Amino acid sequence: MGGGHGGSGGTTYKGYTLHQPKRWHVVTGKGLCAIMWFWVLYRAKQDGPVVLGWRHPWEGHGDHSHGHDNEHEASH
Repeated sequence: MGGGHGGSGGTTYKGYTLHQPKRWHVVTGKGLCAIMWFWVLYRAKQDGPVVLGWRHPWEGHGDHSHGHDNEHEASH
């Protein structure tokens, strides 16, 4: 049942044969997993305080005004 793969390094359990993945599948999976976790940790660093309720989203990420208030006042 299932074709003639005979002895291809698979494991049979309750009638299902699980074959070993190819090396590029393993390497690609580990690489994408690493990218995913870097992204999750990066977003947790950026948005964590807001999600946990430690900071309001409208408060910003600190003082990034760089004199913008003066420009707005001069234009009025």
